[in-house]
Amino acid sequence: MVNNLFTSIPLSLEAEQFKALAGGKDVSIERIVSRGQRSPEEGWYDQPQHEWVVVLQGRAVLAFEQGEDVELAPGDYWTIPAHCRHRVKWTDPQQATVWLAVHYST
Repeated sequence: MVNNLFTSIPLSLEAEQFKALAGGKDVSIERIVSRGQRSPEEGWYDQPQHEWVVVLQGRAVLAFEQGEDVELAPGDYWTIPAHCRHRVKWTDPQQATVWLAVHYST
């Protein structure tokens, strides 16, 4: 069955939408849809696996505890090492930001 990353994207979202697409023992792939959502100011993601993300549509800003901000536009991708504390600082509130995230161990 053929699926499409751009189907079933809601016009409004109260929270980010996460959809598992594939995975195995040491890897998981998910689609994330954001529309103006961001992480809480006081919270940081601290994940046990590496995360590779690409923005397929929309725009976003990732913030890192070390003080760096990374702006992502369609086609931009970034690798977040395991235990690198980060958060989503901003996503475009005017359109859906569609991410593809791959979580993996080395």
